[in-house]
Amino acid sequence: MLPQRSSRWFSPAWPTGPARPSSAAAQLSSRHRLLLARATRQEVLGLYRRIFRLARKWQAASGQMEDTIKEKQYILNEARTLFQKNKNLTDADLIKQCVDECTARIEIGLHYQIPYPRPIHLPPMGLTPLRGRGLRSQEKLRKLSKPVYLKSHDEIS
Repeated sequence: MLPQRSSRWFSPAWPTGPARPSSAAAQLSSRHRLLLARATRQEVLGLYRRIFRLARKWQAASGQMEDTIKEKQYILNEARTLFQKNKNLTDADLIKQCVDECTARIEIGLHYQIPYPRPIHLPPMGLTPLRGRGLRSQEKLRKLSKPVYLKSHDEIS
């Protein structure tokens, strides 16, 4: 026969009621935010290191030493400038956009062997607006049609 257990064996160690789920949810969300921030930080630092490794090994497509030095210097200056500009971002969506832009610029640079962003060529009134033919709607359409790898290029240049 099993010994009888007192009621204290079955009493929970934490208070029950409506206060517990909200504190647990807050604790979970703060943990989740911390893990997300840690993962984002590691991803950004990894990209920064990848850019510096890329600059160290960079060879100009022309094969000229002067061009190689200029392009290496451009890669380093651009990386420092953009990372310094965006170091205080806290919004996860904006950080994701910057990471996507950085990754796209790295991949395009490696593919075409050109460290500079590839320009896009759109005639001044070349985009068809949804309504009206005003210049403001053209400017808005131009901004929306800009590729991800050129988002910060115009702000810096």
